[in-house]
Amino acid sequence: MCSIVERTWADFVLSDDLRYRFLKLLAEEPQISQRDVARHLGISVGKANYCLSALVETGLVKIDNVRKASNKLAYAYLLTPRGIEEKTRITVGFLQRKMREYGDLQREIEVLRREVMATGSGECYVNVDAALQQIGAGD
Repeated sequence: MCSIVERTWADFVLSDDLRYRFLKLLAEEPQISQRDVARHLGISVGKANYCLSALVETGLVKIDNVRKASNKLAYAYLLTPRGIEEKTRITVGFLQRKMREYGDLQREIEVLRREVMATGSGECYVNVDAALQQIGAGD
């Protein structure tokens, strides 16, 4: 991560997870209301407003006025090129972390499987491979 001097307001206001969720939601629904942003992200409307202000101030999002069918003015929250880049950067980081976690889990499962197989107890027999397949199938 950057030094504390290079960090932006949005870095302090938003975790990578919340920043990603904001940017993803705004990319999918640019005309979403702040109330709906808050509902989708499970935060207060005040926090949604505060975070959106941080995203705008740091150049990740810009606000445009648009007319709705009812001829009322509304806002569209548009990701800037920098916002798209930031969303991609966070996505890559999450993917790398999840892939490491997946590898760690595979190794841990293999160790546990070997432990169970090594016991060889008839009373505690577990078909490990079938159990793992069942878990993998979502059952």
